[in-house]
Amino acid sequence: MTTASRLRNPSLGHRFVASDGAALHVAESGPADSAVTLVLVHGWTQDHRTWDFVLPHLDPGVRVLRYDLRGHGGSEPARPGSASIARLADDLAELIADRVPKGPLVLAGHSMGGMTLMVLAERHPALVASRLAGAAFVATSSGDMDRLTLGFPGLVGRGVTRFEPRLARLLAGLRSDTLRLRPGMVRSGSRRLVFGDRPSRAQVDSVVEQLLCSHPASAGLFLTAIAAHRGVGGLGALCDVPSVVLAGEKDRLCPLAHAKVIADELPHAEFVRYPGAGHMLPQERPYEVARRLSALVRMAVTTR
Repeated sequence: MTTASRLRNPSLGHRFVASDGAALHVAESGPADSAVTLVLVHGWTQDHRTWDFVLPHLDPGVRVLRYDLRGHGGSEPARPGSASIARLADDLAELIADRVPKGPLVLAGHSMGGMTLMVLAERHPALVASRLAGAAFVATSSGDMDRLTLGFPGLVGRGVTRFEPRLARLLAGLRSDTLRLRPGMVRSGSRRLVFGDRPSRAQVDSVVEQLLCSHPASAGLFLTAIAAHRGVGGLGALCDVPSVVLAGEKDRLCPLAHAKVIADELPHAEFVRYPGAGHMLPQERPYEVARRLSALVRMAVTTR
């Protein structure tokens, strides 16, 4: 059995079934009776392994819940009409209700995972008001992703903006279960596109392995959803929640200016910039990300 097919089969790991019947792969660690539960949400074309480099630096006494978004990793492909950030937010709310029905929560989202947190706050304000003790937005954006230029100026940048919808349609039309691309080609592209200075081979390989396990059609549909994302409305419900906004100064996918918009909407949030880092902060700066998450967890424990 290949790595891709193993991860595609939720029955081989812990699974949660959402209200529309979609089975999601779930990974848990830490004691079940932890005072606070940390829920980690990954980004586009990745899966719960996004946080593998961060996990060893977290307090082992904290319960950590990770899962694969629909259409990613070991979860089922997105069903017709379900490839939206709103559905991801509902999945998260349902997962919390099932696996963490009580106690304070700290939520952290990377990229599309951070967008999911924003929409969760907008669609499930009672959950946020009663349970959320901390939030971390890691290399993410509250909008304008349909104007993405990947940092290229002028005509090249405008060409990138026009190409993205075409890429989304191309992926959405694929009928294969996995992306049939050469790992070496994906590795080279990922190294240049989503990383900053001097990533390790293990960091790049982690991103490539996850990307090649994502469901192509789901990836295309979610790319369209990301372009339409407008999350500022949800941020208003998080103004009083202890938060951090983490951004790589060389992030091409969710540029520093996007992170600054989030930080400005959350007046009490800590805004942290990482020189030389790109989009994949959980891989590039795992210790620093873990340190910020641990600080939120400790704050949640002391104010519990």
